[in-house]
Amino acid sequence: MVRFPLSILSLALSTSVYAQQPSNDLERIIVTGSRVVENIDEVPASVTVITREQIEAQLKVSPELQNLLEVLVPGMAPSTNSSSNTGQTLRGRAPLVMIDGVPQSTPLRNGSLGVRTLDPSVIERIEVIKGATSVYGNGAAGGVINYITKRPHSDNGAKISVDLSSRFSAVRADESLGGRLEASINGRQDEFSYLATVSVEENGVQRDAEGDILGLQYGLSDVETHNYFTKLGYDFDNEKSLSITYNYYKSQQKTDLADVFGNVNTGEKSYAIHVPQEQQKQGLPQGPSGNTNIMLKYTDSEIFKATALTFDLYAQDIENVFFFSPNLANPSEGYEGGQSIIASEKKGLRATFNTLFDLENTEATLIYGVDILNDVTSQPLVDGRVWVPEMDMSNFAGFLQSKWVVNNHYVLKAGVRHEDIDLKVDDYRTLKLCRSETQCSVPIDVRGDTLNYTATTYNIGLKYNAYEAFSPFVSYSQGADISDIGRLLRTATVNDIALIQTEASVIDNYEVGFTSVIDKLRVEGSLYRSTSELGTTNSFDPTTGVYMPVRAPQEIWGYELLADYRFNKAWRTTLTYAYVEGKNTADDIYLGARQISPPKATANVQWQPTQNTSLGLSALYVGDRKRFEANDAGDYVGDQAPIDDYLVLNMSGQHRFTDQLKGYVGIENLLNRDYYPARAQAYTYGGYNIKGLGTTITAGINYQF
Repeated sequence: MVRFPLSILSLALSTSVYAQQPSNDLERIIVTGSRVVENIDEVPASVTVITREQIEAQLKVSPELQNLLEVLVPGMAPSTNSSSNTGQTLRGRAPLVMIDGVPQSTPLRNGSLGVRTLDPSVIERIEVIKGATSVYGNGAAGGVINYITKRPHSDNGAKISVDLSSRFSAVRADESLGGRLEASINGRQDEFSYLATVSVEENGVQRDAEGDILGLQYGLSDVETHNYFTKLGYDFDNEKSLSITYNYYKSQQKTDLADVFGNVNTGEKSYAIHVPQEQQKQGLPQGPSGNTNIMLKYTDSEIFKATALTFDLYAQDIENVFFFSPNLANPSEGYEGGQSIIASEKKGLRATFNTLFDLENTEATLIYGVDILNDVTSQPLVDGRVWVPEMDMSNFAGFLQSKWVVNNHYVLKAGVRHEDIDLKVDDYRTLKLCRSETQCSVPIDVRGDTLNYTATTYNIGLKYNAYEAFSPFVSYSQGADISDIGRLLRTATVNDIALIQTEASVIDNYEVGFTSVIDKLRVEGSLYRSTSELGTTNSFDPTTGVYMPVRAPQEIWGYELLADYRFNKAWRTTLTYAYVEGKNTADDIYLGARQISPPKATANVQWQPTQNTSLGLSALYVGDRKRFEANDAGDYVGDQAPIDDYLVLNMSGQHRFTDQLKGYVGIENLLNRDYYPARAQAYTYGGYNIKGLGTTITAGINYQF
């Protein structure tokens, strides 16, 4: 089945996607913020919950999660229109992506591929907690994106669903036709429950508004994706249950195309063409080569008096293959380039206790427990060279969160988490990398060691819920982050790992906000500021062509607004606006596009004239950001090229023919706008200046029996 264009997807979902909306079709509970189920109105922080209905609507348009998040999450940077979420930050910092609380990101060597880790068809809802949080530990500098997978239904019997769709370019259909198939069975037999989903997708080539094939740098042309998901459960009684979940995800580009690289500074776009075999992309197909997750969960709602237990065991194996790069060349040793793989194995245990107290005029909740994680991550090259040595991290953390609801009007939350991390790295030698025969880096022998990090982080928040017309909150939260140590190790300039500036970064996040519900109108707003003494940015090394990490204090600030109005049962509209900015405060210079995105606004209108028919129209506006000057040669470098604004319109509709059969159609980039996405404009390095999709049509049917 053809995958639905990203924008179309937005339009179908965005009008009703925000969890904060006060509609009865909206699940008003979250589990990510405090690790237990709670009402979203009792969370003194900015939270977006994307519901199952919204995801299903999105899937009618596109299975690309980065596109869904772009439209439905204020504060999420614009989509890159690729398989990589580099530059798609959350409030200017990298988010931690999880499946059912299991980290999918690889924080020790962040390859920015965590957003695209499973098919949306298996997701029950998505919970996005914004701002640094220590609730789940390392890697959550910008917040948490938690994909919560579906559960088997509660009635005896089985339900089967089949979905077929196809997508093609309306600009030039040649070779663009792709297909997608999704099938699932969902059932229960007494105490035993089961859910199994298979999704297979084969893309054709993707074309821009001029009909040219989009460039291959993290591109989605000719990508084959397979996702196999299974969840089995058993209920011992009304209080105790056990479930096991398995997820397999593979998405790789297998193509006979090759890139024609353009240049941001000259205005020439990068695109792809057919070439003879000897000129095609070298190396292995890029993308996840078969990532697996296994999760075992045991719950007991009354293990002690008024105390519930959730116990999780999980294991994960990740291999993300990157494209062949000439920047990894060493001609003297016979290497004209190289291709890297981020390999990560995680094993973890989480025990969470939840105790309730009913005091006079006060409902109190204590959430406490431990997290244990072993994460072994490296970044070797396919040819056998070691770019990032193996990092063996052992992480033990204890936490205590509390919530106090006083007179049903005041919600006070406070918590503490203590982190103890050991990171072992053996002796290694940095790679010799060459821009030419005479421009090479100097390899260094680095003595390994076991580094220890300890951090105690705190959070506190207060929300006042007496009046629906104005419900304000204020919060302070911290997060400890040692993410992307691998980037620091591979560019070491000293001979002892202990001398590398690998200290953990503690992020302080401050936020004030409100929600207002007046009749059919809901308005939300938040103002935030986050600081860190050791951020990580990059500086271009002209000798090797490699971007070197720079540790420097950072300050990031911004605001978000959302307005949702339901005119009647048939018409609804949602408007959002998000602004973020940030600086390296040591040098008083603005941060580049790798962290800071331009302003973003969305407008969505949904019309449902009958119970069986709905139409949607959405607009995505990305503003300009021009903070940097060109160098003496008149060129921009790194991630500092200017970004011009653009507007993309999308349209979708669906109709239910019978109780079992429905059809849908979507149009991405309705007006065939010729534009570069934000990252493609700002990134000056080769191959990233790829235009957005031209008009693309998706059509499909869904049958349930």
